[in-house]
Amino acid sequence: MLFMKKTLLYLILSVLSITGIYAQDPATWTVKLVDKGNGEVELTANFKIDPTWHLYDIHIPEGGPMPTSLTIDNLKGATKAGEFKAVNSKLKKSYDEIFQMEIGYYETQATFIQRLKVTDKAAFILEGDLRSQVCSEVDGQCIPIKIDLNFKSKDLPATLVPASGISTGTADETPSVDTATSDSLNQMAATPASNSDLWMPVIEEVRAYGAAGDTSDQSLFWIFLGGFGGGLLALLTPCVWPMIPMTVSFFLKRNKKNKGKAIKDAMTYGLGIIIIYVALGLLITAIFGASALNDLATSAIFNLIFFALLVVFAISFFGAFELVLPSSWTNKMDQKADSTTGIISIFFMAFTLALVSFSCTGPIIGTLLVQAAGSGSIVAPAIGMSGFALALAIPFSLFAIFPSWLESMPKSGGWLNSVKVVLGFLELALALKFFSVADLAYGWGILDREVFLVLWIAIFALLGVYLLGKLKLPHDSDLKHVSVPRLFLAIISFAFAIYMIPGLWGAPLKSISAFSPPLFTQDFSLYKGEVHAIFDDYETGMEYARKNNKPVMIDFSGYGCVNCRKMEASVWTNARVKDLLEKDYVLITLMVDDKKKLPEVIEVEENGKTTKLKTIGDKWSYLQRHKFGTNSQPYYVLLDHAGKPIGPSYAYDEDVNKYIDFLNKGLTNFKKAKEETK
Repeated sequence: MLFMKKTLLYLILSVLSITGIYAQDPATWTVKLVDKGNGEVELTANFKIDPTWHLYDIHIPEGGPMPTSLTIDNLKGATKAGEFKAVNSKLKKSYDEIFQMEIGYYETQATFIQRLKVTDKAAFILEGDLRSQVCSEVDGQCIPIKIDLNFKSKDLPATLVPASGISTGTADETPSVDTATSDSLNQMAATPASNSDLWMPVIEEVRAYGAAGDTSDQSLFWIFLGGFGGGLLALLTPCVWPMIPMTVSFFLKRNKKNKGKAIKDAMTYGLGIIIIYVALGLLITAIFGASALNDLATSAIFNLIFFALLVVFAISFFGAFELVLPSSWTNKMDQKADSTTGIISIFFMAFTLALVSFSCTGPIIGTLLVQAAGSGSIVAPAIGMSGFALALAIPFSLFAIFPSWLESMPKSGGWLNSVKVVLGFLELALALKFFSVADLAYGWGILDREVFLVLWIAIFALLGVYLLGKLKLPHDSDLKHVSVPRLFLAIISFAFAIYMIPGLWGAPLKSISAFSPPLFTQDFSLYKGEVHAIFDDYETGMEYARKNNKPVMIDFSGYGCVNCRKMEASVWTNARVKDLLEKDYVLITLMVDDKKKLPEVIEVEENGKTTKLKTIGDKWSYLQRHKFGTNSQPYYVLLDHAGKPIGPSYAYDEDVNKYIDFLNKGLTNFKKAKEETK
C-alpha cells in the first residue's frame, strides 16, 4: 500500500512539474483588511498584471471566461456592507471572437474590495476564496487564480472599533438547512422560486410507481467484460505470450507420471493469478475509499492525472521506454518459489509472472483501474480485475489439460510488438476522454467536439498507416508483407477515421457518443435532430411548467456521464421521443458535476453531518440525493407542478419503446390528476 501511495504521489508530482514549466506568474497580488472607520473594514485585493496579460472583470456574460469572484464560506462577527466591486481600476471592454461577446478586463493593475461591518471583533472569522483568471494577449494562454481567505480576529486592524447595536447572527452569515424540512433552500440559493415544497423528499412516492432501468448492474457487467477483454489483449503481448508454453511445460515435466497433478497445479496457478489481481483491485478501493472513488469521475485533478497516465502508457507501448518494476522484487519471488513447495510455491510462481509481465500488463491494468475507479462504484476495481485475471489465467489451465494445443500456438515474433503499438494508439485515444471530462465540468472550452474528433481521426488514420507497415516505431521488425489480419485491421481503422469526418459538420456519430464531447460544444453544426433542455435550473423550469400547464421531466446528468451521452444520442434522437420531450414536457437538465460557483455557499445537514454546497453541481447532486434518494446518472423522473412524481423513474436503458412508455405513463397520470382536480 505504501508503494502504491508513493507511486501515485510521484505521478502527481510529475504532472505538476510538467505543468509548472508553463507557469509564468503573470499576476501578483496582496490581500488585506483595511480599517475604514465606523466599525467597518475593507477586504482589499490588489493585483499587478504583467504587460500583454489581462485579468477579467467581475461581470461576465453567461458562457464567457472565468470572472473575478469572491466566495465567502464562513463569516462570523461581521456582516457584508455593499457588494464586491472593483475600484480605482480602468475597465476595458472589447469583443471576443472566441466567446462571441463583449468582455470587460483589466490591464496592468486591478483592485477589488468588499466592505464588512464588524459587530464582534473577538469572534471575527472570514473564510472563503477569491478566484479570477489572467490570459495572455500573445498566445491566448490562460492561468486560473485561486486565493484562499482565512482571516481571524488577530488579523483585524488594531485601530478597528466594532459597530454597536448590531447582533452577530445575521442573514449575511453562511445559512444552514435541515434536510428534514429544506426550509428556505431556494432563497439561500438565490433562485426565483419560493415554494420549498419543490425540495421536499418524494422517495417513497417514486418507489410506489416503480423504477425502470438499473445502471449499476449493467455498468459492473461492462466493467467485468472490459477487464476480460483487457486480459485477452495482455495475453498477446511479448511479456505474457512466451510464458504460456514455458509455464505449462514446467508443470507437465514436473508431473510426468501424474497428468492429473499437472492439471491441478496449472489450475492452482491460474487461481493464484486471479487472487493476485483481485487483491490489487481491492487495494485500490482500500487506499482511496468509496467516497473518493465517487469523486474521481468528475474531479478535474484526477481526470487530468488519468489523462497524463494514459499518455505515458501510450508512449511506453510505442517503445520510448519500458515500465519495469525493481528486479529485486522478481528475484525474491523466484527465491520464494524455489524454497517452498506445494500450493505456496505455485502461488509465488504466479506472483513472479505478475511482476515479470508488468511492462506489458501495467498500462492495461492501469487503464482498467482508471475506468473502474471513474465509475464511482466501490466494487468496480475488484470486478474489473477479476475479469482481467480470469482471461489471463484460462490459457494456463486449458493448455495443461490439452497439451497438444501447445504445438499449434503461433510462435513469438515481431507481431507481439505490433500488438503493443496498437494498444498504444488505443490508450492515446482513450486519454482524450478523461481530458474532455475535466474540460466540460469546468467549462474551459479547450477540447470541443470538433477538436476531439480531429484528434481521433488523426490517431486512427495513423494506426491504419502503421498496420500497413508505412510507419515504423522502435522495436518493430521489418515487415516483408502485410498479413491478412493486419490488412483487415487497417481497413477497419481507416474506415473508422472516415466515419468520424462528417462529425466535424455535426453528424451525431452515435457509436462514439459515449466518448466524444456533446454536440452543443461544437461551433458549427448542420445537424438539427438533437434534443436540448429548455432549462438548466430546477426552480426556473418548474415555474415555467406551471405557467404553461405542462408536466416536467428532470434529467439528472453529468459532463463525465458516459451513459448519459448514449441515451441522448440513441434514445432522445428518436422522432417519437424527441416529439414528446419538446412538445409535451418541460425538459430540465441538471448537471451534477457542474463546477461553476454558487452565488453563496449553502450548508445542509446530511446523514448527521454538515455538507457545504459550493458549486451548481453540488446543489443538483444534493437535490437528487435528498429528494429522490439516488445518486447515479442518468436518472430521469417525471413531476407535476408541485414537485410530485407522476410516474416511475428511469435510468440507463436504450430501449426506445420502453422510454416512450415511460413518457406516456407520465402524461396519462398528469392529465388524469388534472381532471380529478377540476
